[in-house]
Amino acid sequence: MGRIGGNARMHLSFFPYELQLQHTFTVASYSRTTTPDVQVEIEYDGYVGYGEASMPPYLGHTVESVCAFLQKVNLEQFSDPFQMEDILAYVDGLSEGDAPAKAAVDIALHDLVGKLIGQPWWRLWGLDAAKAPSTTFTIGIDTPEVVREKTLECADRFNILKVKVGLDSDEEMIRTIRSVTDLPLAVDANQGWQDRQKALDEIFWLKEQGVVMVEQPMSVDKLDDIAWITERSPLPIFADESIQRLRDIPAIKGAFTGINIKLMKCTGMREAWKMLNYGRAEGMRVMIGCMTETSCACTAAAQLSPAVDFADLDGNLLISNDRFDGMIVRDGRMILPDRPGLGLIKL
Repeated sequence: MGRIGGNARMHLSFFPYELQLQHTFTVASYSRTTTPDVQVEIEYDGYVGYGEASMPPYLGHTVESVCAFLQKVNLEQFSDPFQMEDILAYVDGLSEGDAPAKAAVDIALHDLVGKLIGQPWWRLWGLDAAKAPSTTFTIGIDTPEVVREKTLECADRFNILKVKVGLDSDEEMIRTIRSVTDLPLAVDANQGWQDRQKALDEIFWLKEQGVVMVEQPMSVDKLDDIAWITERSPLPIFADESIQRLRDIPAIKGAFTGINIKLMKCTGMREAWKMLNYGRAEGMRVMIGCMTETSCACTAAAQLSPAVDFADLDGNLLISNDRFDGMIVRDGRMILPDRPGLGLIKL
């Protein structure tokens, strides 16, 4: 364990880093080929913790807003990185929003403290890395030819695929994928379905096609309709856009079967761990997800994965300019590093 206290102080630094996608990524509402990102480092007594903020466009954050928030963070007032509750409560209290920026600090602090202790976070949380589940791999909305090509590229490397739906082409998408693989499928409508009866009918059809779960069938302002679907659905319905943080769980209880926790929405690992345990206590199923991210944030999320029902941690696999080695996928299953902190190796 590293030396704690004395004259050592934490120093926060950060810089923008644009993520390059290997394929154009399309969901029900937009397409993109890059994702803005900010990389964060916390130095303390010869140790460095790594974090990041990833900003898909629908969240409304920018590189400028993240950097402006990080400029306000003064970690040098804290002499002990182990005071994580106090430190992260201070960071959270600097603004009402800015979840990705807060997550970046949280992830870097967890990495730092894990390195000081000399243990990975899955072990500090009392989890068994061997229970890390298979991760889904995402197939974005595209033409049948491209969907078929993408599916053939990944079908032999994963045990479950995730399909973006929510447009009139849903059935064509599923049939195209089914023409080349019989792997289990998860679907994410990204709020794309408009009519609850039509959505429910599609869910029954999707179950017949080997789909095992559905994310966010309708928009966040149609909670009553989603509850109606969930009550009748043959498949579990998970909240994604309808839930951001711990405080959001009571409002959606009963309307969904489970929750999808994402570090960039909930402010990081500290709150994600609390959400996981609160969701379980309320009888909900739990999924851990990600944005398009480097292996830094994906490996941070993967530390919780042995405790969840579904994992969607392929964000690092979708980019061509990763900065780290961390969690890897072997035969479709996530293999968590046994190195301290997040277990990252900087490339």
